[in-house]
Amino acid sequence: MTAEAYIPPRPTLSKLRAAAAECKACDLWKIGTQTVFGEGPAKAVVMFIGEQPGDKEDLAGRPFVGPAGALFDKALEEAGIDREAVYVTNVVKHFKWEPRGKRRIHKKPNGEEITACRPWLDSEIRLVKPRAIVCLGATAAQALFGSKFRVSTQRGQRVLSDLAEYVTATVHPSSILRAPSDEARHEERARFVEDLKRIRKAVL
Repeated sequence: MTAEAYIPPRPTLSKLRAAAAECKACDLWKIGTQTVFGEGPAKAVVMFIGEQPGDKEDLAGRPFVGPAGALFDKALEEAGIDREAVYVTNVVKHFKWEPRGKRRIHKKPNGEEITACRPWLDSEIRLVKPRAIVCLGATAAQALFGSKFRVSTQRGQRVLSDLAEYVTATVHPSSILRAPSDEARHEERARFVEDLKRIRKAVL
């Protein structure tokens, strides 16, 4: 089963968001607090696509509002991109996690869950019609470009796609937070900002 059955006729972003709140196309609704749908202008020039909401996003019901989201916001600002002018969303709309003590630890969504949720993302892309799509991290990139795509070697490269005029991928901000040292974190953050600057120059 996929979310296709939940897509309303003549959808708008607000209609999609309301419909997605009731989605039970996969079992993640059982462990997620709520659906976390994308947000941003209806005609945003750039759409950023991550993997799935994290703990903070699951509780708030909004994408990219946790620690990785804070890093993302600051990196956008440094790159000269207005966060309020971009659309941010995830491939999977529910938080997949496993308990570790009192904490809820992120667990990577599987192919079945990604496939079940894909109609929401496809609908967002069709409605927003962004000039640029930027996948953040391997899960998002492989969901859109295929399992052979490697962010480690193909980050920043333009991908030929019917999805948008300019399509590319870079790391997910959460991976920068997981860097093993302050120096590594600083270097990865600088690379991320440079990736964002290239996107700005290409379409903004």
